[in-house]
Amino acid sequence: MSEYAIRVKNVSKVYKLFEGNKDRVLDALSLSKKKRYKEHYALNNMNFDIARGETVGIIGTNGAGKSTILKIITGVLSPTDGEVEINGRISALLELGAGFNMEYTGIENIYLNGTMIGFTKEEIDERLDDILAFADIGDFVYQPVKTYSSGMFVRLAFAVAINIDPEILIVDEALSVGDVFFQAKCYKKFEDFKKMGKTILFVSHDLTSIARYCDKVILLDHGRKLDEGTPKEMVGLYKRILAGKNPSARGVMVSDESGVVSSDSVGNDSTIEAQNQSGDSERTANNEILWKTNYDINPNVDEYGNGEAEIIDFAVMDDLGDCSNNIVKGSSFTIKSKVRFNNDVVDPIFTYTIKNIHGTAITGTNTMFERVSVGTAKAGETYVASFEQEMNLQGGEYLLSISCTGYKEGELIVYHRLYDVINITVISDKNTVGFYDMNSVTSIEKV
Repeated sequence: MSEYAIRVKNVSKVYKLFEGNKDRVLDALSLSKKKRYKEHYALNNMNFDIARGETVGIIGTNGAGKSTILKIITGVLSPTDGEVEINGRISALLELGAGFNMEYTGIENIYLNGTMIGFTKEEIDERLDDILAFADIGDFVYQPVKTYSSGMFVRLAFAVAINIDPEILIVDEALSVGDVFFQAKCYKKFEDFKKMGKTILFVSHDLTSIARYCDKVILLDHGRKLDEGTPKEMVGLYKRILAGKNPSARGVMVSDESGVVSSDSVGNDSTIEAQNQSGDSERTANNEILWKTNYDINPNVDEYGNGEAEIIDFAVMDDLGDCSNNIVKGSSFTIKSKVRFNNDVVDPIFTYTIKNIHGTAITGTNTMFERVSVGTAKAGETYVASFEQEMNLQGGEYLLSISCTGYKEGELIVYHRLYDVINITVISDKNTVGFYDMNSVTSIEKV
């Protein structure tokens, strides 16, 4: 018996891209010697091995080839070149419910899907109670699935796929279906599979789950395997790709700016010049690439202020000094805001707040709390506020708000405020109770 559950050998998948239907027809009928299409490599000479009992994550940007390689492994697609060796029965959580007949009842679809996977009626009978208990949709299982809500539909589809006791489980972004309680049940089943020594191939944009569950991570980029290694190494490399850095090496970039607030410091951070160099990046009047072009900005950001000062740029930087809003729990990170003053302002206050996705303010600070004073900012001057700290929030999604405020005659003045401007993803392989981790040193001894 092979020590490998999955072996991918020199696999490529090439699609023909035609400019029009005429070219497609001429090519199909072989009526033209001229090449009437462009070749697009969804996968290009892909190679990797997955050992039995290993949990392996695949990460990469959209278009990297993640879903394509999964479909080839599961037999949904055929490779243009190369081969895939599979040793064990596969259950794939790809497109949940794709094989369901909408006119059939839930029970009928359970047997239909089980048969398609290769089970006999007797084998499905043995698993039926587990499937129904996991789906937990009650008597609706006896109704046609066309009457189900979307949540009920995916619950049943997931329950069928997860309860057939496979040797190899392949998951593509399927653990986030249903409500929060069903998601918890899905992750519990996932952990049970790991403890049972099943082989798991896991594709997700949820880097926290990748870091928590995977023994090894494979990083794809534009159809090629860029690298493979520990979750920490590959998540770090992936963040460099997201930041527009050179993905060919795992080198470290270190920021050279350590000040909290510096006057006239536009463009002083040497790492900024190493950011995305594409010609269409947003730039300042001095032709400098803005930090904020590295992030997806909330299209519904709540922005207001009296205009005496303006936040012209902002950034979240990881412990390597890269612009990235994916921060590893326990690592240091820096929040920056660059403010240009249109009028003289006495003692401006630079702030940031981090909220959870429900809108609750979790943490934050400002230059007044930190006892860092600017004095009087003159019209035309630009300042950069830098807040460096350690990330101790639990893994998950958060929202960042920044502002420049101050006081005049005891009244709070908002010069410029950006509420929920970008998200921050905290990547963690260990979450505790509540909003943040106390970093307890834990021991047990027999007395």
